[in-house]
Amino acid sequence: MDTIEHPSRPADAIPLPAERLLAAMAGFPGPQILDVRRDAAFAASTTSLPGALRRDPDAIGSWIATLEPQRPVVAVCVGGHAVSQAVASALARSGLAATYLAGGIAGWESLGFPLSSKPGPAPVFVTRERPKIDRIACPWFIRRFIAADARFVYAPAPEVARIAEEIGGTAFDIPGAPYTHVGEGCSFDAFVERHRPDDQALRILADIVRGADTEKPALHAAATGLLALSLGLSALAGEGDALALRHGMVMYDALYLWARDCQAEQHRWPPRMVRA
Repeated sequence: MDTIEHPSRPADAIPLPAERLLAAMAGFPGPQILDVRRDAAFAASTTSLPGALRRDPDAIGSWIATLEPQRPVVAVCVGGHAVSQAVASALARSGLAATYLAGGIAGWESLGFPLSSKPGPAPVFVTRERPKIDRIACPWFIRRFIAADARFVYAPAPEVARIAEEIGGTAFDIPGAPYTHVGEGCSFDAFVERHRPDDQALRILADIVRGADTEKPALHAAATGLLALSLGLSALAGEGDALALRHGMVMYDALYLWARDCQAEQHRWPPRMVRA
């Protein structure tokens, strides 16, 4: 997997070659790609980079807090000139690992690299407040595999269905919702079954989540650890549900990568002191 390095001088706008961005997009969770074209250019187009998030280049202060600080950011505009460079510079000055796509979307397209439909309005999901396990795991799944720009509303349990209907959102993890507990499964199982049933790492993660969420630690050895982390995270966040989700995203990224790539790795003591 390619990596995107932090700019050596935060005030600089660092160009990222299209080839390097394409390689980085193959990783998980990949960089945060921001489509910062001016409104007229965005409206005139039908495509953007896969997984791109639409952001207003003149309103950075209104959306910078929505970015995940542990992930690199790539600003893209039409040709990779003033607009994306200015956004990348501003984000880098704030401490983010921000670059801009050299050549912009026009250069990307000229290389035959993949495009997708341009980002539309962010979908909204509504669930119960004070999330701990299922209601952190499900938003993580949604943002990583369904809609990277999804928004979440945490509400009192009796209000979830009403709020979802009023704002045109999708309720989850309440009885009767489109995604909820069915039989022995929890809401995370419902998302996996509907959207990524063939992902074996998600199957493993679903066992862990179900074991922690439904008091069945025997389902997976890691379930007890997830329960402990989730309860501790909830205590740290207090009533800050968005804060719990922000930190929970990192936790579930790590669990997914472990399930996918790291299960064979061993950690022993004492360490091997002679290089093999």
